[in-house]
Amino acid sequence: MANRLIRDKSPYLLQHAQNPVDWFPWGEEAFHKARKENKPIFLSIGYSTCHWCHVMAYESFEDEEVAELLNKSYVSIKIDREERPDIDQIYMTTCQALTGRGGWPLSIFMTPEGKPFFAGTYFPKSSRMGVPGFMDILDRVAAAWQKDRLGILKASEEITGAIQPKAALIVQGPSPDRGILKKAYEQLMQNFDPTWGGFGSAPKFPTPHNLTFLLRWHRSNRDSGARGMVVKTLDAMRSGGIFDQIGFGFHRYSVDERWLVPHFEKMLYDQALLAMAYIEAHQVTGKEGYARVVREIFSYVLRDMTAPEGGFFSAEDADSEGKEGVFYVWKPGEVKKHLGEELGDLFCRFYGITPAGNFEDGNSIPHISAAPHVFAEREGLEPVELETLLEGARQQLFLARAKRVRPHKDDKILTSWNGLMIAAMAKGYGALGDSEFVNAAGRAAAFALRKLRKPNGALLRRYRQGEGAYPGYLDDYAFLVWGLLELYEATHEISYLEEAVAINRVMIELFQDESGAGFFFTGKENEKLISRSKEVYDGALPSGNSVAALNLLRLGRMTGNIDLEQKADEMMREFSGQVSTVPMGYTQFLSALDFLIGPSREIVIAGDPSHETTRAMVSLVRRKFLPNKVLLLRHEGEGDGRLLALSPFVAGMRPINNQPAVYLCEQYACTTPITSMVDLESALQ
Repeated sequence: MANRLIRDKSPYLLQHAQNPVDWFPWGEEAFHKARKENKPIFLSIGYSTCHWCHVMAYESFEDEEVAELLNKSYVSIKIDREERPDIDQIYMTTCQALTGRGGWPLSIFMTPEGKPFFAGTYFPKSSRMGVPGFMDILDRVAAAWQKDRLGILKASEEITGAIQPKAALIVQGPSPDRGILKKAYEQLMQNFDPTWGGFGSAPKFPTPHNLTFLLRWHRSNRDSGARGMVVKTLDAMRSGGIFDQIGFGFHRYSVDERWLVPHFEKMLYDQALLAMAYIEAHQVTGKEGYARVVREIFSYVLRDMTAPEGGFFSAEDADSEGKEGVFYVWKPGEVKKHLGEELGDLFCRFYGITPAGNFEDGNSIPHISAAPHVFAEREGLEPVELETLLEGARQQLFLARAKRVRPHKDDKILTSWNGLMIAAMAKGYGALGDSEFVNAAGRAAAFALRKLRKPNGALLRRYRQGEGAYPGYLDDYAFLVWGLLELYEATHEISYLEEAVAINRVMIELFQDESGAGFFFTGKENEKLISRSKEVYDGALPSGNSVAALNLLRLGRMTGNIDLEQKADEMMREFSGQVSTVPMGYTQFLSALDFLIGPSREIVIAGDPSHETTRAMVSLVRRKFLPNKVLLLRHEGEGDGRLLALSPFVAGMRPINNQPAVYLCEQYACTTPITSMVDLESALQ
């Protein structure tokens, strides 16, 4: 029989709807039962594409013996961390504080008031290799609850007090200076792996905002090693098994230092953030190979991760047929069966597919074993000939792979992650000119504004099967505003700028810390929990505060609203004490600081968008790596009044002698209007 989770829309909760465990979704019904029956709560947090969540589900939550213990002595609650990051954030902090580590599945024991007293991650059903068994833990916690409840309640109060967010050291006076940026660069350099790229040792996460920060540092410090670190990392990742060489797109992270063996999940946010890193690397280096990677990422997203309604799905699982990675790996015999002996042998040698294998059960993860031009020379082939052969073979294997059992797709649509992909595709169009990207970004934005926004202008977190649910969090607002700003600069459709201004205004109303600077992760519409935090750490995802700070600066420059810039400046001072300790952990925040310090530019192009020179000027600005700029297009026609209402400072900016003109302002001073492409090219250098 199905349990209560069957009524939910979350793919993760639905995966557990047939468990013998008497699961509750998070809500008053569960807490009321715990209080009424005087039972502790077991809280399990995960997500639908989490490998170890599947393992614990198979070993424990589908097991009748475990279910009997849970149902007898506990009230059990299931949470999808991607739908309720506020809850996940609190109890992950608990787990890290108590155990020194975290991850999913997250296992929390807490009082009927939601106050935690014991935490862990994955537990096997029975004890093994020094890891306590879940059955033993359930027995011991239940016994302690009966025998020493006062002690447990006291501990839960102490833990709850300990996890309350500590105010960051506030440095009064001016905003932090370029010294923090330099310190971040130096820390990244110290942690850089010169052999394989990336930072630190295994496991390695892509962390694209480290790379985009380094590109900004390179822009003002050409003699530094920043560009080299970025190039090494991006090249190594594209060649490694972390990239799906057959179907494209990046897996979540690499379990080794070589980017060879990935954890095979594919997350929407990784595709978006990595696409932006490759876009900017293409702008900086001019390398066509980076543009190709961007197109590969987007082809995967448009093919496999785009809903018919226009939004983008969340993730694809690592597992299929009960094993991790089986969808993605190959043996030489399989390859040759589809490609023939000669082409199959060539493909296997290029992509490192060997009889011994580099993964489990003699399977191989395809990866590029040698630089294409080196391999081509070794084989006596022209590089173009090799590329043609390999691409044809890849397409054949892609069709063959499509007949395998696919990993599960988490088809919920999250506002925040969609905002990132909208931003990425809009930037991709600006840099590469592929209209397919901006069209997809526009459809996703229209979907979000139609289905994930309430009549009062507030956002919702998640959409699935016709239902929008959960009040949005700071990330939802900040990331969607980011996407809308990129869409405006890519299309100059005034509605996108209007929507960005409106959603940013609601974000300030709901999330602003009225006693300090910055924004809380939860707002006035969110559920009040045992803790409320202001996050600025940039982990796998950039923080909402980091993205919001840059949004404020960009919107301030686009609209001439000094108050928005002032809020961003206050955020820099609010968080400077925290950021200055280990600045390499806050690289998205530092990109906002880099914009604030400058030099930054406001670029207004006045001209008819149908005019050839206007289009050429806009295209030139978009193609350049100009991270600290805003771009407005003023045309004295339809929509001009709407632009003037948002940005009254452009009123005097008009074409010169009926020819398009570029008004370029830097550090609050404007140059003589530019009317020639040659002069514009020179001014942008």
